Amino acid sequence: MVYFYPADESPGCTKEACAFRDSYEKFKKAGAQVVGISSDDPSSHKAFAKKYRLPYTLLSDEGNKVRKDWGVPSDLFGTLSGRETYVLDKNGMV
Repeated sequence: MVYFYPADESPGCTKEACAFRDSYEKFKKAGAQVVGISSDDPSSHKAFAKKYRLPYTLLSDEGNKVRKDWGVPSDLFGTLSGRETYVLDKNGMV
């Protein structure tokens, strides 16, 4: 599973990240991986993951290239990065 989120430490993103954390063992038992992506830098991700004990990978998409490649829509007239979750099968198909 890959989820795109606007920013580390924002209320909605923190709630979402912690929900995935709380269900992480279920994902793991099902053979799934969780990856979060935002445009925050790696040091922000590291602090965010440590603070909330996130057991999964957070990736930086500086410049939003991956977000654009995946077609993730923006929120609020393009001023904020959008929030989108994708589930991929073992062959990488969405």
